[in-house]
Amino acid sequence: MNHIVNENYIIYLITMDKSDQFWMIMDNGAREMASMLGVTYEWDAPLTRDINNQIQIFNNAVAAGADAIMLAASDPLQISSAVEEAKAKGVKIIYVDAPAFEEAVITLATDNYTAGRIAGENMFYGLEEIGLTYGSIGIIGVTPENRTTVNREMGFRDYLKLFARYQILETIYTNGDPELAKQATEKFIRDNPNLVGVFSTNEGSTLGMGYALRENDINIIGIGFDITAMIQEMIRDNTIKATLVQNPFTMGYLGMAEAVAALRGFDTGPQLINTGVTVVNIYTPSRTLS
Repeated sequence: MNHIVNENYIIYLITMDKSDQFWMIMDNGAREMASMLGVTYEWDAPLTRDINNQIQIFNNAVAAGADAIMLAASDPLQISSAVEEAKAKGVKIIYVDAPAFEEAVITLATDNYTAGRIAGENMFYGLEEIGLTYGSIGIIGVTPENRTTVNREMGFRDYLKLFARYQILETIYTNGDPELAKQATEKFIRDNPNLVGVFSTNEGSTLGMGYALRENDINIIGIGFDITAMIQEMIRDNTIKATLVQNPFTMGYLGMAEAVAALRGFDTGPQLINTGVTVVNIYTPSRTLS
């Protein structure tokens, strides 16, 4: 493949952490497009979620001469001042997955509220299928400041409010940590004898939920978000009933293209691109889990 010869732009991808497979796939997409466009590309992030560390990494990228930064904001409020300062220095900002409050060139993300409603729909029909027509449902969130996952919670709650026979419990936040999510799921089970379902809002919380459901072996519907090989296995063995799969490769791939377009002064199109979700579950047996 012939690469397009460009100015040697320096473009960073800064994600919430480097541990989730979600971000690794996003990096693959950004790296592929960067290679095609002939720009210098770096991926950096805290090893685990830490907003202060992410802000420092962001500021370091600006100091290192970044022309554009693709950012998944761990806390949209706390990092906004750093984003504003970077923009004042001429750095182009592209949001991927999770925007901050400061305006950017474009945001590429899932419509998380709608995705949450889809998760609620899958929960409802999963419960109906096995005859659990009333009871309580738990939610495992990331942090109250994470707008991405909070919007998923809101969509999930709003859908299930249509069916008053289900009580939606207070969200337990676990910062995307699988072990904490496992403990949260076990707490839901222990404290709620009528528990019929748990919704987890990201990769780490889905893994933790799955580990807990597998160990307890009880009749509870688990609906997750994001996918890894282990989550696929949990769907195959019926530990988790469904998970909503985003498109991080597309976010990275198109995000890089938009960053270069912005640097060249080209029209970058709409300010928001919905990269969509796919439901992978046992109710769609034709779906390939690969």
